Order: sequence, then structure tokens, then C-alpha cells
Amino acid sequence: MIDRKSLLNDLQGLLTKLEADLLERSASADVPDVGRALREEYAAAQAAARTAQSFEEWRSDAITQAAAAWVLSCVFARFLEDNGLVETPKIAGPGERLKRARDEHELYFRAHPTLTDRDFLLAIFDGLRKHAATKDVFGEHNPIRDLPNWLSGDAAAVLIAFFQTIDPNSGVLVHDFTDPDWDTRFLGDLYQDLSEAARKKYALLQTPVFVEEFILDRTLDPAIEEFGLARPGYETRIDSMTGRLDPVDRFKMIDPACGSGHFLLGSFARLMDRWRKKEPGTKTIVLAQRALDSVHGVDLNPFAIAIARFRLMLAALKECGSRRLSDAPGFDIHLACGDSLLHGALGGDQLSMGWTSLDHVYQPEDREALEGILRPRSFHAVVAN
Repeated sequence: MIDRKSLLNDLQGLLTKLEADLLERSASADVPDVGRALREEYAAAQAAARTAQSFEEWRSDAITQAAAAWVLSCVFARFLEDNGLVETPKIAGPGERLKRARDEHELYFRAHPTLTDRDFLLAIFDGLRKHAATKDVFGEHNPIRDLPNWLSGDAAAVLIAFFQTIDPNSGVLVHDFTDPDWDTRFLGDLYQDLSEAARKKYALLQTPVFVEEFILDRTLDPAIEEFGLARPGYETRIDSMTGRLDPVDRFKMIDPACGSGHFLLGSFARLMDRWRKKEPGTKTIVLAQRALDSVHGVDLNPFAIAIARFRLMLAALKECGSRRLSDAPGFDIHLACGDSLLHGALGGDQLSMGWTSLDHVYQPEDREALEGILRPRSFHAVVAN
């Protein structure tokens, strides 16, 4: 089971080690393409007025985001491995699964003797990207994809060793991610406190459950009562192949600063419950996608979006009873990293304040997704803390 406090404390120390490695390699002659790419990205961001920071301040933020991406990607992979969603563990696992993971590590280097532990981890993430359910979690907008060789092989070895650490007193893994309920709220702890620098910059703060429920009771529920789960007559316009509603028929909510996704998870659960009552004979997988089609989120922080996406994906799989990624459906999840005040179609106060659309987007940001989500007058309910 997951020890939230112990995991957070230990991962904070691990993050610091990875940040030190990334800082050193950002100016290393051994990987000149890393330093050059960072300088070019900074210049483009500065030219587009995306940053007023010095290069050193901007690079420090980029280092934290990259380090967090490596840590969280391993956490996601371990959660999938320990809970049996993937058949073969590659990083670690309780009991015999740790030995199997170590065997997989050895087999990889027999086949690739010149590569590093960084390549091994990337191969794991590439494998997870091939599954329909996790393609977006480990896909092109994951920050590790921007500069995959930024992290050293030695630092990647430290990552793997961390997740394989055995408690000398008990002889079992220090961090076991097994959870029969697939409770992902521990990821909210990581979102808020993994990096003190990120917490201060983004004012990271989890919404307590009672506050989440209080706000949804007074926003989401009244909006559904007023507008309905779908526009009247939606039945005649349902996609006959997928059961999805026409976009113009969908009830839509958004959290424009969604953090680790507490409001999104709460909204998804409420929407699922209402759809089940409304159409008890419809397949769960169809209702899960309808509920997801009603839920939208944007956040400035890349690892907030990564966590929210992972949590929503698991919530949908749990509803459908999918226990293996190999046969799990791929859901469309409407989340994007970006600035809700700057991205998307401009209107209202944005125009009156003289703001303009942005030509520059960072690698974790998806311009197309942002423009699709952040359309004026598109939502029946807007929730935020």
C-alpha cells in the first residue's frame, strides 16, 4: 500500500538529485545540443513575451519541470505495474515482481549493451505510449520528450534504484504502489509538495474534499438541472458507432486552473452516476466517454496536467472494469497545459485589456487542444478554487 507521507518525503530528495544532474548537463560540453536547445527556447519565449525572467531563472523552472516529469512518469509506471495493469513489470514491484523487473533490466542490456538506464526508462515509456489508454500520458507532450537526453544515464540509474529500494528491516520494497481501490489522491500530495519552487511559483494548493463537494453542489449540479446532461433531441444525433454525443449536444464543465484534477474527478463521478440513471441499458464504456466529454481542464503547470490526465484515465478504466492496459479502451480526455487567460480565442476582458493571442507555445502545451477547449461561451459550468 502507498505510504503518502513517506513517498512524498523520499521523492523530494530524489527530485533534488535529478535537478542537480539536469543543471550540470545544461551547460556540459558532453551534450552541447541540450544547452543550445534551451537557449533557443528561451529566446523564442522571450521574443513572444512569454517570459520576463533571466535565462538562469527560466532554466531553473525548466529543470524542475523536467525532473518532475521523470519522477512522475516513473510513479505512473510503477502504479500501473504494481496494480497489474501491465503484465510484465520493468521498474520494480512487490514480491516476485521485483525479481522479474530486474530480469527485464538485465535482458534489455544484453540486447543493448551500449545504452544507458535512461534509454531503458525511455523504452518503458515508449511501450506504455503504445497502449490506447496511456498514449497521451506518455506521449509527445510529456516534458521528457522535449529533450530526452537531458537526463544522464547515471541519474536514470539513481531513479531505478530508488524504486527498487528494499527496507532492510522487513525485506520488502520501501515504496509499494499496490492499491485495490486505485486511489490516486496521493498524486495530489505530489502535485502540491514535490517541488517547493513549483509550489511557490504556481501557488499549488490541493482543494480539500469537503470544499470540492461544496462547490460542485452549488455549480455543477444546478447547471445540470438547468441545462440537462444533453440538449433535447440528442438521441437522434448520437454517433451510431461510438455512442458519443454530437459536440453541440454535450453538457460541458471546465476547471480553468484544474491542478491535479480534484474538481474534474468529482465532476466525472457525478456525471457517470447521472448517465447511469438516465440510460441504465447503455454500455458503461459509452457512458464513461460521455462523462469525459463533459469534463474539461487547463492548467499552467505541466505536471499538474499529467497527474490530472492519469487520474481521469484510471477513473474511467475503473468504471469500465478494465484491469489490463492491453485490452483497455483509449478514452478522449479533454485536458491541456496552458494559460487559460492567454490561450484560446480571445474575447471580453482579454480584448479590453489589450491582450493578444500567443504565437509561442512550450512543448508540454498543445495549441490545438487549448484552442478547442478555451472557446468563449462554450460551458454550462465553470468551477475553480
